Amino acid sequence: MNEKDVMITLNTKQSDGVNSEQIEIITKGKYNKFKDGYIISYDESEATGFEGSSTVLTATQSSKIEIERTGTSQSQIIIDKENKHHCHYGTPYGALMIGVTAKEIESKLNDNGGNLFFKYVIDINSSFMSDYEVNINVKPS
Repeated sequence: MNEKDVMITLNTKQSDGVNSEQIEIITKGKYNKFKDGYIISYDESEATGFEGSSTVLTATQSSKIEIERTGTSQSQIIIDKENKHHCHYGTPYGALMIGVTAKEIESKLNDNGGNLFFKYVIDINSSFMSDYEVNINVKPS
């Protein structure tokens, strides 16, 4: 499969146990297949707070997701059903070392697009920071 131009709808819910926030973003991006899964890439915008950055999300068949952001903010997050990972997370205000634990990963991606759903928890110094729930829909543009 060659790289395809796609429309990406990202729905993200974040909760710290007291407050929660939900964001929906629709953006153009690229979609490609590799040996073990699919790659979704897009440019960040002012709406996400990471304007000037690009994000590449690599999903290996329902067990592991890697999110790498480059540009003005740099981070790498690994969401893995098998292991907790300690990851570098860059923000416009500075970088943090975070713990990432997967709660659920469900991939219904295929060569034409599809859906990717995942939940994970982030901690800092082993103290709970927030729960995340992400639903991504990919459609040919």
